[in-house]
Amino acid sequence: MNKIRKYFKGDKILWMVIVILFSLSMLAVYSSTGTLAYKYREGNVTSYIMRHVGFLVFGIGVIFVFHRIPYTIFSRFSPILLIAAVFLLLITLALGITKNEATRWLTLPGLDLAFQTSDFAKFALITYVARILSQNQKRKKDLNRAFLRIVIAVILVCGLIVTENLSTAALLFVIIFVLMYIGRMPFIYIKKLLTIVSLTMFLFLLIAWFSPDKGRVGTWKNRIESFLSDDSATNYQAEQAKIAIATGGFFGKKPGNSSQKNFLPHPYSDFIYAIIIEEYGFFGGLVTMFLYLYIFFRVGVIVKKCSTVFPALLTIGLGLNLVFQALTNMAVAVNLIPVTGQPLPFVSWGGTSIIFSALSFGIILSISREVEGNRTTVAMKATT
Repeated sequence: MNKIRKYFKGDKILWMVIVILFSLSMLAVYSSTGTLAYKYREGNVTSYIMRHVGFLVFGIGVIFVFHRIPYTIFSRFSPILLIAAVFLLLITLALGITKNEATRWLTLPGLDLAFQTSDFAKFALITYVARILSQNQKRKKDLNRAFLRIVIAVILVCGLIVTENLSTAALLFVIIFVLMYIGRMPFIYIKKLLTIVSLTMFLFLLIAWFSPDKGRVGTWKNRIESFLSDDSATNYQAEQAKIAIATGGFFGKKPGNSSQKNFLPHPYSDFIYAIIIEEYGFFGGLVTMFLYLYIFFRVGVIVKKCSTVFPALLTIGLGLNLVFQALTNMAVAVNLIPVTGQPLPFVSWGGTSIIFSALSFGIILSISREVEGNRTTVAMKATT
C-alpha cells in the first residue's frame, strides 16, 4: 500500500472523492445507456460502457500525469494556451461538426473522436487570467494594462463560445468575475468589465433576434419558454425528470432499475442526476451533491496553504469551474433552471468532459502536492 501511495501525491481525500465519482459514473452510465444500446447496438450495452470505462481510465491517467507536473509550467505557457484556444474556437465555428443543433465539436484527424473545444478554452482562459492577476500583485502601476489584457481575452474566448454555448460562456464569465474580485482587482475595473460584456451580449442578442436565421438564439428562446410553460407536453424533459425524482423516494429503486431512462432525452449526460436520484433516491442525490461541495471545500483548504497568488487563483478558478458545472447540471435536473446542456463532471457520458475535468483535477492535485511538499520542507528545517 505504501508503495502505491508514494506515486499518488497531493490531497488524499480528493483522490478518494474522484474514485467514488468514477465508480458512480460507471454504474449510472451503464444503467442509462440501455435505451441507446437497444436502439443502435441491438441491445449490446457492453459496447457503450466499455467505451465509457476507457475514457474513465484515460481520465485517471490524465490526473496522474498532470498531478506530477509543476504548476508553474501552466503559468509560463498560458499565453500560448490562450492563443491556441482562440484558434481552435475559430476553426470550430468554421469547420466544426454539429450535434444537437450546436456546432461545438472538432473531429481529431485520423481518429473517430470529436472533442468540445470550449472545454479547452475554459482551462486556457482561467489559467491566463490567474497569471495576469498574480503578476498584477507585484506591479500595481500596470492596472490598466492588466485589465486590458483580461478584457481582450474574455471577449475573444467568451464571444466565440457564446454563439453556440451560452451557458458555458456565462459560467466562464462568472468565474473570471470571481477571480478578479479575489485577485484584488479594483472594483471599478470589475464594473467596467461587467458593463463591456453586458453591452456586447445585448448587441449580439439584438442582432441575432432580428436576423432571418436566429440560430442558437431560437433554441435559447424555446428552452426558456418551455421552462416557464405549465404545459407538460411543452416541458417534456423537465416533466420526465420530475417523475424520475419523485419515484426514486428516499433510497431509490436500486441500481439499474430506472424506468425514466427510457423516456428522458440524454439520461446519460444532461439528466444523469435525475437517473441517480431515481435509482439511489434522495439520499444518493444528496451524497452526490455533497461530493462536489466537498471538492470545493478541499479546494479552499489547498488555497489557504498556498504561499503565492498564482496557484491560489488557479486552484479557485479550476475548482469553481467543476463545482459550478455540477450545480448547473443538478439545477436543470430538478427543474430550477432551463436546460443548459452542461454535463455532470466525472459522471456524465462524454470523453471531452471527462478528460478536461480530469486535467483540472490533476492540476489542483499538483498544486496540493507542491504546497504539502513545501510545508514538509519548512517543518523539517524548523526541527533541525
